[in-house]
Amino acid sequence: MDNEKILVTQSSIPELEEYVEEIKSIFETKWLTNMGEKHKKLEKELLDYLDVEQISLFTNGHMALVSAIKNMDLKGEVITTPFTFASTTHAIVQNGLTPVFCDINPQDYTIDVDKIESLITKDTCAILPVHVYGNICDTEKIEQIAKKYNLKVIYDAAHAFGEKIDGVGVGNFGDISMFSFHATKVFNTIEGGALTYKGEELKRKIDFYKNFGINGPERVIDVGINSKMNELQAAMGICNLRHIAENIQKRKKIVERYRENLKDIDGIKLNDLKPNIEYNYSYFPVVFNQEVFGKSRDEVAEQLAAHNIFARKYFYPLTNDFECYKDKYNSEETPNAKVISNRVLTLPLYAELPIEQVDRICNIILKK
Repeated sequence: MDNEKILVTQSSIPELEEYVEEIKSIFETKWLTNMGEKHKKLEKELLDYLDVEQISLFTNGHMALVSAIKNMDLKGEVITTPFTFASTTHAIVQNGLTPVFCDINPQDYTIDVDKIESLITKDTCAILPVHVYGNICDTEKIEQIAKKYNLKVIYDAAHAFGEKIDGVGVGNFGDISMFSFHATKVFNTIEGGALTYKGEELKRKIDFYKNFGINGPERVIDVGINSKMNELQAAMGICNLRHIAENIQKRKKIVERYRENLKDIDGIKLNDLKPNIEYNYSYFPVVFNQEVFGKSRDEVAEQLAAHNIFARKYFYPLTNDFECYKDKYNSEETPNAKVISNRVLTLPLYAELPIEQVDRICNIILKK
């Protein structure tokens, strides 16, 4: 066990026989893509599971986010957070819009709602907050600000699949929410993603856009893209959705063990959990204060790697520190995000991670 390679995550997949059974009909019909029966089935099942009004499936989460921004008909500036994966910022820029970076709050690492209004200008058209590690943004305050200034709200909910706030599915907030179904996520379709939103007209618009703007055999009504989820991806999602409740419970037990082992340690900050949120236990971030704990985040990561355990500096660097953006932005203007980015380490977390390995990881971290 001591020599076993432990990665930060491991994809949840069904038994081979279950997946083979699910894809049999695909090999019979030879219908591999273009919104076939598996696509339709998964769409319906996710609509129910996420408890949302409308949903559209995509080949990956990034193209879903690009499509969300595009179909809101935005121009100008979008207030967002640099404490996120590259996709969030790239999707804004790829739509010809300008990211305006708001700092995060140091409690749950989501966008600091008290700093949003000071960044709003005559060119602001939208807010793009990110639910981080399964921590949900202050949706109520964001909605108030959006209504006051007539702004669109697009949530990057890549980390928040299946979560609920006071019993309400997280995909119901804002104008659109984007979910990622990448192989590393709690729920995966190998690659994949989805948008959730309200309204039949927006559904038609988004679904045309993701299929080249095609509306019938001889009509193309929009300059669309190709980002359709294929049938093999959908089949994987159908299988994985059957086991999602069990896998989340397994992840919860692992998180509880981490918290038990690492709680009340000087220099270690654990993720705050709120009683009104139903979590999916997607990540386990730990923030290390070197001056108090005695070791830096990087030193802890190196110590784990020496034991064949590979945690992740996530999110590091900030997107406003990327080479493609750093000449336009100064990350010192988002100091909370800068501090957390330099100190945070997400520890290995996946459904099949043995509890004994969780204990071993914690022992290595705590060893002076």
